[in-house]
Amino acid sequence: MTPFLDLASDSGFGLANLPYGVFSTAGHPARVGVRLGDWVVDLDVLEQHGLIAAAGAGRGPVFSHASLNAFMALGADAWDAVRSRLQDLLRADGAPDLRDSATLREHAIVPLADVTMHLPAEIGDYTDFYSSRQHATNVGTMFRGPENALMPNWLHLPVGYHGRASSVVVSGTDVVRPSGQQRPDDDAPPVFGPSKLLDIELELGFFVGPGNDLGSPLPMAEAGRQIFGFVLVNDWSARDIQKWEYVPLGPFLGKNFATSVSPWVVPYAALEPFRIPGEAQDASAGNPEPLPYLRQPEPRSLDIDLTVALETAAMREAGADPHVVATSNAKNLYWSPEQQLVHHTVNGCNARPGDLMASGTISGEEPGSYGSFLELSWRGTRPLSLPDGDTRTFLRDGDRVLLSGEAVRGDLRIGFGEVTGTILPSDSTAGGLPLAS
Repeated sequence: MTPFLDLASDSGFGLANLPYGVFSTAGHPARVGVRLGDWVVDLDVLEQHGLIAAAGAGRGPVFSHASLNAFMALGADAWDAVRSRLQDLLRADGAPDLRDSATLREHAIVPLADVTMHLPAEIGDYTDFYSSRQHATNVGTMFRGPENALMPNWLHLPVGYHGRASSVVVSGTDVVRPSGQQRPDDDAPPVFGPSKLLDIELELGFFVGPGNDLGSPLPMAEAGRQIFGFVLVNDWSARDIQKWEYVPLGPFLGKNFATSVSPWVVPYAALEPFRIPGEAQDASAGNPEPLPYLRQPEPRSLDIDLTVALETAAMREAGADPHVVATSNAKNLYWSPEQQLVHHTVNGCNARPGDLMASGTISGEEPGSYGSFLELSWRGTRPLSLPDGDTRTFLRDGDRVLLSGEAVRGDLRIGFGEVTGTILPSDSTAGGLPLAS
């Protein structure tokens, strides 16, 4: 498929992708668009002119909203129909309605440089999983030793916890260094102050479509058609706050201060060519077979290249490029998105349009493929060397982290873009407790 717009030959945002996002322009409020190369196609304009009708004729607009929720709620048949229609409208040899109307093109096609991106959804609930075996093994080894690295339940179910939806932010939003209780000395009382072990988590997230009714679990056969699309996720972590607070109920203030997501939602349909088998979940690989409700026909995994880059304040001042500190791949997830969603609802929990579910940190087997500074610096004992001679164990104020992703197979490229965030100094007060030194 060749679009009628000029795209760079290596663009990951061609007609095979068409990711959805929410954007605004000067003097015009937020609405829904799709990205094509370095352009944004305004779906609100196309809907107003009758070129697309996601909800069906006479059922009201979907793309004039400042979120994708209304479109997500329509389900996979509507998503497929709109995607097919857009590919036809944007092809060089497709329907002429948009291609041959200079006036319509002027209103409906906006340069990417002229838009402001917003959160793609109104996120009612956010769940973070723990689905990378190597990451779970690394962290377990650090704190419990290699013989007890994985907890007894890990190979039997997708471990997860409920996060905080209110602090999910779009890429480019600055992150204030969180403050909280820490106990750096096990033989002394806790102290209060800015986190000194601020970290990232390289994750892949997905948005739920129509969802399910309370009390009605989603079966595996339906799970794939319930997943609207994927974003990159940086689930920032304050490791020192987390260490002190997580027993016995798990992550809380060390995690809920910010979660960053990329603005473009890649449709699941665009990733179909990149589905791969993944690690066998049976005796052939020395693994226990999941219970029947979690068994999934192959292929389960996604072949998506992921990159973590760091730009320090000194690099920025010198005009240096961000330094790549890790490269990983979504195929390093043991539990698939479908398995995560099915397990989430197996007790009757209702998922709703726009709910965000993230994979947990994605780490490979080699140190250069670890998806967190906790692992990259091995709990702070192995500082990372940067090109200018500086080092890092955890993040400093002024550091900017860039996560990016792209699926590539031959000439086919599906881009995710970036999710970025810059660390700002804490503005906390002592809160009546001793400040951490």
